[in-house]
Amino acid sequence: MIILSLNCGSSSVKYRLYNFDERATLATGVVERVSIGQSYIQQSALGRDPFKLAYECPTHREAIKLIIDTLLDPKIGVIDDLAKISAVGHRMVHGGEKFTKSVKITPETIETFKSLYSLAPLHNPPNVLGVEAALHVLPHIPHVAIMDTAWHQTMPPSSYMYALPYEWYEKYGVRRYGFHGTSFLYVAKRAALLLGKDPFDCNLVCLHIGNGVSANAIKKGVSFDTSMGLTPLEGLIMGTRAGDHDAAIDLMMMEKEGISPSKMNDLLNKKSGLLGITGKYADRRDIEKAADGGDARAKLAIEIEAYRIKKYIGGYSAAIGGADAIIFTAGVGEMSDLIRAKSLEGLEFMGIKLDPAKNRLATTRNAETEISAADSAVKIFVIPTDEERVYIEDVIAILEGTYDEHTRFTYRFQSPDYVNSQREQDFARECQTKPGLAAIQVKPKK
Repeated sequence: MIILSLNCGSSSVKYRLYNFDERATLATGVVERVSIGQSYIQQSALGRDPFKLAYECPTHREAIKLIIDTLLDPKIGVIDDLAKISAVGHRMVHGGEKFTKSVKITPETIETFKSLYSLAPLHNPPNVLGVEAALHVLPHIPHVAIMDTAWHQTMPPSSYMYALPYEWYEKYGVRRYGFHGTSFLYVAKRAALLLGKDPFDCNLVCLHIGNGVSANAIKKGVSFDTSMGLTPLEGLIMGTRAGDHDAAIDLMMMEKEGISPSKMNDLLNKKSGLLGITGKYADRRDIEKAADGGDARAKLAIEIEAYRIKKYIGGYSAAIGGADAIIFTAGVGEMSDLIRAKSLEGLEFMGIKLDPAKNRLATTRNAETEISAADSAVKIFVIPTDEERVYIEDVIAILEGTYDEHTRFTYRFQSPDYVNSQREQDFARECQTKPGLAAIQVKPKK
């Protein structure tokens, strides 16, 4: 049984092709910079050299086609017939209160997801586009939707309710939902292994830092609070999203500039955040390069982002009664030692102490690393997220009839013996060119 997982983000499409019978990943890849220019695909496959190709993808439809073509390519592909794929798992960002766990996709569920576009304007549309494109290519196999919001269903009302007219919640479902749930689920379960603790005895502050950014306070192994809200707009500063700010600003600018609600929604989601501060850049790599070159606004963007992250670390540590570990994940969290260092600066009084040398080395997406100092009371881990693995396991469990919520379900990647063979191979390659990298890898305690 071969499962394809698709994760259509706001500017990327991640994918994985997994052979369940052989417990082997056939290929993993990502199409980056979708819709923002200079897009490209990267793919890794067991026994083969990594592959990269520049290919413009103005929309997610082109990205999905590029993935399918790459998987089938006679030279670099890993299958020769799409009929070998048994099912597809799709990331769906927002399930509202309609969906609280993964479900099989039907025409009715697609229409429901479309009705939720206003709650996740950057994500639900490309998510649905990915579903429809995959259904067109593979119409006769099961497709499953895995909800980003499901992980956060454990939040208490004191965390998810807003101080707004209560009837808005009753009539329209206005509340905090939270996102990046599959990412937080994966890294929380893996962090428990690295700590050598029962997952439901762990207090964690997890930071998913990519183009989209959110923080998650995890208390006794379940989501207690999270920074994103009704939509992915609230919370930390993101690539193009404003995050936390005074809502009266929006009302004032709508009046002064004659801006419509739909235009303001577009400005807050697509023209704000780091792009709004710098006026040029949404990608952290571009921002860090510009800052190194003396760009004052790029430097300011880095300082503002790191400061906001630091505030959430402090606040969420207090909310859960102290953290066993701080977790960095996703593209920026895994690769930017600068953002990590600035976000943790000055937190030694909380028992959070970074090892600068380890932090500089920890720029890999293929291994779990520890970057805390030897005398740090709180562990600091960089755990490459693996949302696609969660999708695959949910799909398989649904097909087998064993699926349940994570509090009553054990994932295979929770085993101390679990190995991602693809990442293991790629990490071995990295270690050949990065002296010292292997020394900071941390492995599960058995």
